Order: sequence, then C-alpha cells, then structure tokens
Amino acid sequence: MALAGDVPLKEKIGQMLLIGFQGAELHPNDAIVHAILNHQVGGVILFDYDFATKTYDHNIKSPTQLAKLTQQLQDYNKQATQSPYPLLIGLDYEGGKVNRLKEKYGFPKTLSAAAIAKLPVKEASQYANQMAETLAQSGINLNFAPVVDVNINPDSPVIGKIERSFSSDPNVVTDYAAIFAKAYNEHGVLCSYKHFPGHGSATGDTHQGFVDVTKTWQVTELAPYKSLLLNANGCALVMTAHVVNYDLDSKGYPASLSKDITQGLLRDKLNFNGVVITDDLQMKAITDNYGVPEAVRLAVNAGADILVFGNQLAATSQDPAQIIDLIYNDVQSGQIPQSRIDDAYNHIMKLKETLRERIIA
Repeated sequence: MALAGDVPLKEKIGQMLLIGFQGAELHPNDAIVHAILNHQVGGVILFDYDFATKTYDHNIKSPTQLAKLTQQLQDYNKQATQSPYPLLIGLDYEGGKVNRLKEKYGFPKTLSAAAIAKLPVKEASQYANQMAETLAQSGINLNFAPVVDVNINPDSPVIGKIERSFSSDPNVVTDYAAIFAKAYNEHGVLCSYKHFPGHGSATGDTHQGFVDVTKTWQVTELAPYKSLLLNANGCALVMTAHVVNYDLDSKGYPASLSKDITQGLLRDKLNFNGVVITDDLQMKAITDNYGVPEAVRLAVNAGADILVFGNQLAATSQDPAQIIDLIYNDVQSGQIPQSRIDDAYNHIMKLKETLRERIIA
C-alpha cells in the first residue's frame, strides 16, 4: 500500500471523492474519464433514475450493459494509476423501493428490508446472497447498505414509510443487517451501514431540507452499531446522516458535518476504525444551509474520509477538481490539518487493499 507521505497531496484528496456522472457507457472525452485519468476521484456512484430529466436514463440499463460500464471504469482506473487498487464503484441496492438494479432491467427481484425481516433467517440469507452475487457479477464493489436505522417512526417519509428499516426492534435490525454484511463480504463486495447516528425517528427527509431529530431520536438507535461494529465480518464503512441532533452536537451541525458525532461518538466512543463516508453532500439539508467550501471543510474536519457528490440533485455537476482545490487550499492555510488528509487516505487505501486481495483470491 502506498504510504500517505509518498503520494502528492492533491492525489490523496482525490481518493476522498466519490462522484456521480451521467452515461450508460464511457467515451474518452467524458468528464468522469478525465477525472479518473487525472487522479481526481477515488470512486463513483451509479444511479438508474435521472433527477434532471425525470426518466430512468442515467447509468443502468441491463446486467450486460452495467458489467461493461463497470469494466470500462476499472480499465480507465488501471490506465491512470498503473496500480492494483480498484476504483470504488458504489450504488444503493437495499431492495424494495431503494434499488438501482430493478427487475425491469433484468436483475433479480428484491424485497424491502421490512419484508426481509419477516422471513426466516435461512430464507433471508438466500436473498442476501442473491443480491451480493448480483452486485459481484455486475462489477459493483460497494453497496450503500444495509440500512440499520431503527424504525422508531413508522411514518418517517424516507425510512419507515417506504420499508427501508428491518424493524422497530434494534436486535432484529442487528441480526438481519449482519446477514447481509456477511453475504456481501463473502462475495467480495464492500458494504456500508447507514445512516449514522440514526434516521429512523425523523419526521422529515434530508433530501428536501433541514431535519432535526433532537426530540425524537432515541439512544437505542445506536444499538445496532454497537453490536455490528464489533463483528469482524461486518461492513467496513459507515455512512453519516445529515440529521441534526442538538443532544449529540450542541452547535447543531448535521451528523455528516459534526466532529462531535463523527469523531467523538462514532470513532472515539464506538471505536470505529473503518471508512466514514458522508451521505450525498448535494442534498438540501446541506446545500440550503451551507456553501460548498464550508460543508466540505466541516465534513473533512469532522472525520469523514469519503465525500459523496451524486451530481443528481444540483443544477450543475460538481467538478471534483474544484473540491480538490478547496481542500488543498484549506490544508495550506491550516484550516484542515494535513494529518486529517493522511488519515483519510490511509483508511481508504486499507479498504482498497482488502478489495485487491479479494480480486487476487
């Protein structure tokens, strides 16, 4: 693994960016190809639905097309780096309503988390293994799942109401999330628990704006993390939410931008040493309240290793080179410690080393 001290600062920062792009196939002049070849991204996120056109015409058309696209992405990555470390290629494949690999494109049928948790363990494991195999065959090496939000509020518009939570019982959430984490690991696919420190009690949707869970959040929402993070076969990433909780951060920063929550709670108290990834920083909970420079600076200083820009929710696509320059200048001015970039880079490269070993095996 390349040590942080041996790598140019801007290249290390590039590894911290996971970017969305439009297109079901790649061409040499595409912006994402340019970004990969110039060491400006460490990963990409794929979607089927296109928010701008309101059509299902973004990155995913069929199993064959997707496998070709992911191979193109890795080929450009090899061309850029001449190294064995893969590009992270991620998407949301939870099953049910949040599912980028839909049956209508030719992928296997999936069930929601709520439906899965009603099944016996053996049957749930079969679904988990089928989903993991689908990802592996498609060239997807990172799934933003399983959701470990506890279903505190069944009417939560973005969790309970659309059956993204396994259960209102933290133990059930833990047990079924562990089934999926195990399946993904066995198929060489990375996974991410989400949405830390818990989105299940929310009455609002952070895609749409500010969401304060201070009065609804319960400490039991941490229970799945406390158990799952001790599991050696668990997910290597945790995704932070954009929810605000004044009891966890008196300044009122969203969890994704909060040092008290990301570093203080997740890393220091729960002893998580893996990769912290933000939810999409173009969601309105962030963009309505913070400019890009401030949001990026806060997220990095909070302890986030990977910053997500899905390029779906903003009027113009975010150029990763601009984010790299923002972070680079903040390091030069002392607003972001160089050590924070080195830590993030080391976390990410350790993650990619596990992927490399799986590819060799």
